[in-house]
Amino acid sequence: MKSIYKSAQGKQKIIDLYDEQLSRLNVPYRDIYIATSFGQTHLIETGIQAGPPLLVFHGGNATTAYNLLACTFLLENFHVYAVDTMGHPGKSAETTLSPNNYDYGKWASEVISNLGFQKIRCFGGSFGAGILAKTMCAAPEKIEKAVLYVPSGIKNAPAINLISMALPMLFYRLTHKQKWLIKTILPMAVSEENIDHDALETAKCSIDNARIKAGMPSDADPNKIRKCLAPTLVMAGEKDCMFPAERVIPQAEKMLVSCTAYLLAGRGHMHSLTETEKQMIIQFLM
Repeated sequence: MKSIYKSAQGKQKIIDLYDEQLSRLNVPYRDIYIATSFGQTHLIETGIQAGPPLLVFHGGNATTAYNLLACTFLLENFHVYAVDTMGHPGKSAETTLSPNNYDYGKWASEVISNLGFQKIRCFGGSFGAGILAKTMCAAPEKIEKAVLYVPSGIKNAPAINLISMALPMLFYRLTHKQKWLIKTILPMAVSEENIDHDALETAKCSIDNARIKAGMPSDADPNKIRKCLAPTLVMAGEKDCMFPAERVIPQAEKMLVSCTAYLLAGRGHMHSLTETEKQMIIQFLM
């Protein structure tokens, strides 16, 4: 099997950044490794031990450590299990699953069972929301509540929407100059102020050292996801170039039995949540 990393040294750089970012959470955490039929899966267990259990899925080509830094508000209220996506940078097995079928959903279903839960609250962003959507199809009975944040897997934009990222990415690969990395990310961020240090470092580390996966989880089958009765909050960005609200929200409302939709007005794929929006997520999942 071909490694998802470009070299052993590259893998170590990603793990070093992962561990450094985790250290800045300033909360206790522990590593969990569980077996699945797809390979060994690594999770970070953290947050409030007495809080409601919450399974968290991170974005594509990023890591759980970066995601937790961006979602510290969840750690103050939930007993968090943050899972490293199979085949993406992190500490899970390097097995690459297809984003076009329901393997990710089957994998996540095994993770839930092997953690000892019959059902669990879930939060997923971007690629991770697509995994959650596939899980809602593959194992609808295992989802207690769900938050799909800037989600793939509902109604993705055409791939041509990402063409503006291709040329800057090529120039970055050729020159390794930060200005081209920023230009690569900018269509997702809309404004440079949405590209913080950790986002830039995580993107740089993954692009430099891992084999980037361009394919996002394909749109969920409406007939399958409709079987999931869990209350679901869908938050989509008005200016998201990959999963725009004008496509995502109407489709989510059409195919989810218990859907609350929220427009992230003026926001692209990468942005900061307001305190009110964070509280909305917390209250929804409680």
